[in-house]
Amino acid sequence: MNSVHDTMTRQGLVRPQEGRMLGGVCAGLARRFGMDPWVARLLFVLTLFLIPGSQILVYPILWILMPSEKPAYVTAYPPAV
Repeated sequence: MNSVHDTMTRQGLVRPQEGRMLGGVCAGLARRFGMDPWVARLLFVLTLFLIPGSQILVYPILWILMPSEKPAYVTAYPPAV
């Protein structure tokens, strides 16, 4: 499973920490393909109407396979005197 996560991370397919609605799958796909997350969500819903049931399988699989974005830790140093 780690090799799948590593491959997706290298390709830019990660679920972002911010901007998630449910699991962050649509937000991650939108970020990867350079579009607004709401556009990706709308396309996802429209596809659900065109191909019923497929997203119910695809979304959870992507949720499991797409790694969550690592939080950016900022170390705070005390001010120099």
